[in-house]
Amino acid sequence: MANHKSALKRARQDEVRRLRNKSVKTRVKNIIKDVRETASTIESKESFLKNLNAAKSIIDKSAKKGVIHKRTASRKISRLSKLMPS
Repeated sequence: MANHKSALKRARQDEVRRLRNKSVKTRVKNIIKDVRETASTIESKESFLKNLNAAKSIIDKSAKKGVIHKRTASRKISRLSKLMPS
């Protein structure tokens, strides 16, 4: 465990960031799962696009916050976009 005052503060900050990042990553995983389920079921194209746009927004925000890398976000969005039903 940290002994110096600055190291103790850093440990507290790291814990807060870890919990924040965890919730954002969970949100990204859940929205991706929703988009994949929408794509696999036979639903309207409009509902898929609605879920896809929501997913893009959430993924971009997580990349902007630094929770996931910019290229990781781009890759996830690209793979979801390929699932569009015709």
